[in-house]
Amino acid sequence: MIPEVAVARYVRDFIVFVRFANGHEGTVDLQDVLHGPMFEPLKVKDIFCQLYIHPDFKTLCWPNGADIAPEFLYENLCVSEAV
Repeated sequence: MIPEVAVARYVRDFIVFVRFANGHEGTVDLQDVLHGPMFEPLKVKDIFCQLYIHPDFKTLCWPNGADIAPEFLYENLCVSEAV
């Protein structure tokens, strides 16, 4: 089953707090994955912090159409830094 993002919020730099529908939560640092035409604009923090949860796909998205697969977020969750 694909994990669903229930809560997401900007923390600092390129770190996002994520809580999944199953209760798992923590932070994910996305700095090293912001490559390619869709992700380059997100290197500007004012744009990066505009993240939201897609209402249908339940994953992390940005207004420019960039998104991060929920499986990637789940696998890279750092629970020790949960905010």
